[in-house]
Amino acid sequence: MPSFLVRLSFIVAMLTLIGCEKPSAKRGETTAAPVTVAKVGKKTVPVRVKTIGSVKAFASVAIRPRVGGQLTEVFFQEGDIVRTNQKLFTIDPRPYDAAVKQAEANKARSDALLKGAELDLARAEQVRENGVGSATDYDAALTAVASARATVEADQAAINTAKLQASFTTITSPLDGRAGEMIVDQGNLVDANSANPLVVINQVSPIYVTFSLPEQQLPDIIAARQRGPVTVVADLRGGVPLASGVLSFVDNATDPLTGTIQFKAEFENAEQKLLPGLFVEVTVTLGSRPGSVVIPSAALQSGQNGQYVYIVGSDNKAELKPVTVAFEADGEAIIATGLTGGETVVVEGQLRLAPGTKVDAKPYQPPPAINRTQTPNRVILGGAQ
Repeated sequence: MPSFLVRLSFIVAMLTLIGCEKPSAKRGETTAAPVTVAKVGKKTVPVRVKTIGSVKAFASVAIRPRVGGQLTEVFFQEGDIVRTNQKLFTIDPRPYDAAVKQAEANKARSDALLKGAELDLARAEQVRENGVGSATDYDAALTAVASARATVEADQAAINTAKLQASFTTITSPLDGRAGEMIVDQGNLVDANSANPLVVINQVSPIYVTFSLPEQQLPDIIAARQRGPVTVVADLRGGVPLASGVLSFVDNATDPLTGTIQFKAEFENAEQKLLPGLFVEVTVTLGSRPGSVVIPSAALQSGQNGQYVYIVGSDNKAELKPVTVAFEADGEAIIATGLTGGETVVVEGQLRLAPGTKVDAKPYQPPPAINRTQTPNRVILGGAQ
């Protein structure tokens, strides 16, 4: 029992000594918050607006037969690129060739009748000059010649019509484009001007991208067009290189339901990466802002009173600074008010900060740029002035 009391006393003494040890750190001493910082720069930035657009064919033609008959030949494959005047289909030409020959035979007969009527008229004129024939016979011969000539002209018109109908048995492409699905197969009977086309050909080079923008953007776009061609970039996403075109059409009315205006941009589309029906991200370049104050977008913070940033003063302490953002582009924010350039802003580590917090600042390393052709600025808030 005494040994137990001795051991207990020893343990109590040790706990008392441990509890009385002083902390190694001094009371009131704070550790600097680790952050990354960047200098506020100034540069010329493009002013661009961004929206979603739809790709539409430059021209679309539904190929329908102009004469009826059996579809005897097809000269292309579905999805082929076809050229203007390229042969597409043949409708059985034999009935139409026969109609041409019949019309030519009718004209040959009419030519013979005309020749006989002219001979009768010549004899009537000779008899009349000799004072033997009657005026009635002469007038009848003259009328016969006129009637025969009219018949010849009618027969010639019939020949022209028959040849025209025969020419319609060969169907050619009216434009350069891409053939779609073949709706009627070879061997089927087709009717003239039937409701269903044989195939639809879309002209895809060049091609249109249509999009809408708020009516408030119209003055900026008109001003940009007056300065020169307005560049429009289409992003198909998925790592595909961007396509560049030119604004070609501004609608003459505003949609009263949405308050937007319709626009079209024309793209060369030589590689035919844009196809009708695709939805693309559209970026319209309206001009540039020289001397713009620029910071990394990651430096922006949002509060109850709007957006703000933390700046680091010469005493290495954080200071809250309210800012107004004109727009954001490619990971950068263009500042309208609040910063003038040259300040040091906190880009990472803001959650550890409050006004007056001491910081341990390290330079901010921006992420590597995306390796894409003609990458435009991505404007989040359009309509910046």
